[in-house]
Amino acid sequence: MQENTIEKKFNKFIIAVSILIPVVVAVLFSVKLKDFGIKAEPLTFLPPIYATINGITAVVLIAAVRAIKNGNRKLHEKLMTTAIALSVMFLVMYVAYHMTADSTKFGGEGMIRYVYFFLLISHILLSIAVIPLVLITYVRALAERFDHHKKIAKITFPIWLYVAVTGVIVYLMIAPYYVN
Repeated sequence: MQENTIEKKFNKFIIAVSILIPVVVAVLFSVKLKDFGIKAEPLTFLPPIYATINGITAVVLIAAVRAIKNGNRKLHEKLMTTAIALSVMFLVMYVAYHMTADSTKFGGEGMIRYVYFFLLISHILLSIAVIPLVLITYVRALAERFDHHKKIAKITFPIWLYVAVTGVIVYLMIAPYYVN
């Protein structure tokens, strides 16, 4: 019964965080510090850093899956905690950049434009969807309900990996259009 108690304890938290993060990011994305009289230099150095963090997250996720498949649960736990920490770091930097800099418009034309927007839109939508999946997967591991953890992890992992990898691809596609 303790497992169910742990999951129940975190249910409201998971729901709240899963709603709050996208809403707060959407609001902060449109907020510019200069609109409040705060002089802040655009943090133009951040996009390559947070794109790199996305790439590292993808590598960490793959390493975590390999660790658990090789029976190394402790390493798996450390790597998954690292992946979550990297995702939080990404989010903080992403919001900080967008609060200090104007959005960059993609300048590609033709078919590449459709590819870019497909990747961007799917990346954004799945980055929202993966929040509760990651949290539920993590809590099920905390509750030691590994049968349930494994079932949802099979859904969470490919989505989270897709979000991490497409974050890098989207950055590489838009990087030539950044103004420094």
